[in-house]
Amino acid sequence: MLSYNAVASPFRCPIVSFGCQCQSSNQLLFSSNPNYGLSKTSRKLKVSRFKARFWESIRSGFLKNNSTQVMEAPPDLEEEEEEPMPEEFVLIEKTQPDGVIEQIIFSSAGDVDVYELQTLCDKVGWPRRPLSKLAAALKNSYLVATLHSIRKSPGSEGNEQRTLIGMARATSDHAFNATIWDVLVDPSYQGQGLGKALVEKVVRALLQKDIGNISLFADSQVVDFYRNLGFEPDPEGIKGMFWHPKY
Repeated sequence: MLSYNAVASPFRCPIVSFGCQCQSSNQLLFSSNPNYGLSKTSRKLKVSRFKARFWESIRSGFLKNNSTQVMEAPPDLEEEEEEPMPEEFVLIEKTQPDGVIEQIIFSSAGDVDVYELQTLCDKVGWPRRPLSKLAAALKNSYLVATLHSIRKSPGSEGNEQRTLIGMARATSDHAFNATIWDVLVDPSYQGQGLGKALVEKVVRALLQKDIGNISLFADSQVVDFYRNLGFEPDPEGIKGMFWHPKY
């Protein structure tokens, strides 16, 4: 498993498959109180006043006059969460000898037809998966990015040929961690830097949401490809652990 770590917040948790193990030596420290032996009533009053000053003092993420890292005040869980803003733009545009104009469109709107996706998986030699599960995986993803080929023949406005040629998706806890899945590009379009652009756009979109721990699973033959994009295998000796049926 490969991980891409960006220091985007005070909490840096390494990625491990099926979970995150966070190790930190930082502790939430309170000032020593020489009057600790006072009555419970007096102590409660002092703690209450301290808590008010405490939350005010750590809006920037640190205690005043103290380098100890502390946790920010928890947000209102009932607030509506913002979803990643979709974007769409032309990555490549070229004119064929017969006059056909082809555009390669990147989109993060998640517009994927499962039948087209199955066809694309067939082209790259992936085993077939049930369409219902493919649809569920897409629906439950945090981000789905696609590459489409749009071909326009001369004098045939409104009659475009649109084909899915690439896709990548990411799942996330919407806060700290994300995992990239199902990165694939049509073999006839490989070697043009489209896979690199696809992964870079997904990583950038996650970083913009302040998600800095990003992992993925790579076959041995594409490890170097992901290394060149900033991913590293077994960061700090952390190993991906798997459980699967043994039959």
